[in-house]
Amino acid sequence: MTPSIALEQALSSLDIRPGRAHRASLAPGESLQLGVGDATLVYVRSGELTGAPASGTSCTVGAAGPDAATGAGPRTLLAGDAFMSLGCRPITLTSQSGAELTVVPADVSLAAVTPLPPFVFIDGFVGLEPAAAALVAHLGVDVADGRSGDAVICRMMVKTVLLSAIRAWAARSAGASAWPAPTTDPFLSRAAEAVVAEPGRDWTIDQLASLSAMSRTVFAARFRRAYGRSPASYVTEVRMRHAKDLLESGASVSETSRTLGYGSDEGFSRAFRRFTGVAPSLWRVRDAAPSLR
Repeated sequence: MTPSIALEQALSSLDIRPGRAHRASLAPGESLQLGVGDATLVYVRSGELTGAPASGTSCTVGAAGPDAATGAGPRTLLAGDAFMSLGCRPITLTSQSGAELTVVPADVSLAAVTPLPPFVFIDGFVGLEPAAAALVAHLGVDVADGRSGDAVICRMMVKTVLLSAIRAWAARSAGASAWPAPTTDPFLSRAAEAVVAEPGRDWTIDQLASLSAMSRTVFAARFRRAYGRSPASYVTEVRMRHAKDLLESGASVSETSRTLGYGSDEGFSRAFRRFTGVAPSLWRVRDAAPSLR
């Protein structure tokens, strides 16, 4: 499989659930805090924005160069640039002279974006992805008449922008050749699909290996190579993503805990907080519906 086909398949398989895009205005010296949880794309409409991620946690993509460079030290974004955080580490972005931003949160499967560093600075996003930049410029705008279908259109726009940001990174880095295509191993797929079908089951490595017709050791090694994480981590991610859906649909913490097979609400709450950075009770009340406002 060629790198371009692998990248195309990986992008088409990404599970992205966009949140509410909004606009933010930073006065001189003000900061934007991005915490642990959802992935976030920040687009600079005007002004400047500076972030200083820890060494080895970021890269910079530029329209002028063919490759992505590993980031070191503070990086400043100008109008037309973008920044992406996967939500696995907190970061503070500060503007010295003021900035007008569009902030696009989304729930993205971390397993699917394993090749990405935690933070990506995209210099000249408007040049790398002009169509997506034109879309993001219209996100977060108030719509007076509340037209039918706006939420659906917004969701499509947000997903397009996020995919474009990921593509901009992958196309200009080693990630373009290293990005894993969705697994075509039918035995591994059998185990992964079983977990998705029954997230509340008390899955063990032995059970999953048996479904894949492999020994425990061989299964664990092949699964990690194909999915970028251990089988246990995959089970946890599937459960937590299902938990988000249940909580957002109105299920109580106790109902969600029982559905997913946890022995106690406390155990579920600890696992959920460890995965998302927030308590399930807080996640339950958040308004995740996308909007053009």
